[in-house]
Amino acid sequence: MRTPPQTAPGSTDAEVPQRWWSKLGPGLITGAADDDPSGIATYSQAGAQLGYGVGGTLLFTYPLMVGIQLASARIGRVTGRNLVEAFIRFCPRWLVAVLVLLLLIANVINLGADLNAMGDAAAMVLHGHAAWYAIGFGVLSLLLQVFLPYDRYVRVLKWLTLSLFAYVGVVFAVDVDWPAALRGLLLPSFAWNKENVTTVVAILGTTISPYLFFWQAAQEVEEIRRVPDDHPLRVAPEQARRQLRRLRVDTAVGMGFSNLIAFFMITATAATLHAKGHTDIQTTAQAAAALRPLAGDAAFLLFALGVIGTGLLALPVLAGSAADAVASYFHVRRGLNLPLAKARSFYGILAVAMAIGVVIGISGVNPISALYWSAVVNAVISVPVMVAVMIAAGSRKVMGDMPLSRKWKLLGWLATAAMAAASLALLVVSVA
Repeated sequence: MRTPPQTAPGSTDAEVPQRWWSKLGPGLITGAADDDPSGIATYSQAGAQLGYGVGGTLLFTYPLMVGIQLASARIGRVTGRNLVEAFIRFCPRWLVAVLVLLLLIANVINLGADLNAMGDAAAMVLHGHAAWYAIGFGVLSLLLQVFLPYDRYVRVLKWLTLSLFAYVGVVFAVDVDWPAALRGLLLPSFAWNKENVTTVVAILGTTISPYLFFWQAAQEVEEIRRVPDDHPLRVAPEQARRQLRRLRVDTAVGMGFSNLIAFFMITATAATLHAKGHTDIQTTAQAAAALRPLAGDAAFLLFALGVIGTGLLALPVLAGSAADAVASYFHVRRGLNLPLAKARSFYGILAVAMAIGVVIGISGVNPISALYWSAVVNAVISVPVMVAVMIAAGSRKVMGDMPLSRKWKLLGWLATAAMAAASLALLVVSVA
């Protein structure tokens, strides 16, 4: 990422917004991609099923998200290597292969679920067959990743984050009980049963997902390659103060943006669907269509377009993080900054991942069910990946003289423990 310009004597405050935005990149895109159609489905189902009371999970997950994402980003910026390369430094190759396989499984399922939901939403607005729209979105995303230069592609992804404001618009188009919404945020209510535990695990799984760790670390590596003056901090410690401050700002803002939008999604569906007794959403179309008689055409259209916009943002993150991890394991030349002729194998892996996702997306699986359970799968798979991230971030063998500080280690390990506890709770209520 281009280094923010230094403030010159006599500069004005008008320069500040530009400098602020210039600090945002991998963290902002990662946070926005967290609110993909899988997240939309999960938050919508949570709001419809549990109402305002589930909003408090977002305050709980925010510091945990920041902790684990910052650990991942720091590995990329300090070492100049992605997570797979970092794991290989201290893990047996067979164990790294298992972690990469888990990521690949989770990402492909998520890709299929997202494409399914996007096709469903497009058919709702434009009419026609949802499967053709799903195929079209998959092909469009793949072509953009292969043929659009990385520096331009990043700008496209930044602009796509604005699509998430559709859900802010939905909230202001409906009648919200704001005192109840704030109580749910600050004093969440929770009943111990299978449905509620599964919902909370799904929320954790969609906010703290393996592909987000891999993507943010890989994008820090891409930024080092893109900017001539940037180098891995292990070999350029003089850049550490500026770059580590940027990482903290970028990650904190990105994760905060993600959870703020998630709060609006939960609030919108709690105020409409839950308030009117619609507690079980079966399809993406049903979630949007149910808003129409309750909140009008504007809310319906914003919801549907938001699914498409966030999907276009999330598809390259899902496919790109999977392709980068697999290519790294097999020592294949990789990177979205490379043209097709110089990274055919990398783009081939990316294309295969996208193709499998398209097949899943048009297979006729219930969209909301697929999205919801992909979040649960992410939650369970996250635990071993998070353990590996935290060990790598604290290892001097990997990080040299810049291991993760004690404060951030604590947050990262708390996030790991929370995911493990949630997965265990799901197992307990499932077999009870």
